Amino acid sequence: MATAILFCGTIATVNVPVAAQSSMTETGLIQVSSEFSVEETSDRLAALFAERRLNVFARIDHAQNAASVGKDLRPTTLFIFGNPAVGTPLMQCNQSVAIDLPQKMLVWQDADDQVWLTYNDPQYLNARHDLTGCEMVIDRIGQVLGDIAQQATQD
Repeated sequence: MATAILFCGTIATVNVPVAAQSSMTETGLIQVSSEFSVEETSDRLAALFAERRLNVFARIDHAQNAASVGKDLRPTTLFIFGNPAVGTPLMQCNQSVAIDLPQKMLVWQDADDQVWLTYNDPQYLNARHDLTGCEMVIDRIGQVLGDIAQQATQD
């Protein structure tokens, strides 16, 4: 099911079930609940990136890093990924968007043991960096990220 997200007067459509999605548009984040553990959601996400030929530049296990300095942190995994064929046109529209690229997706577990997948709303990046002329690219990114989020979090 497609879900519309309103941000700064712009509507973006993402294919994420309404029941599974929590929009945090005031912060520019889209948050999707997962049916799976952080580990399984992360593995599903990694497989989807590979399937779609997206470069994974880093997979950071923040909980493991916290443990290495004697600190506790609920499961938290960050993916940094992208595709220069998609990111470069955005930077050609406004180079400042490079501060938000490559893309990121965060898989984490809250205090109630609910697992979430969180990522930047492409419409937020559009508004933040005034990506005039890149609307079609932004819309396509929104569709792809929404599809990936749904497939990684739902059976």
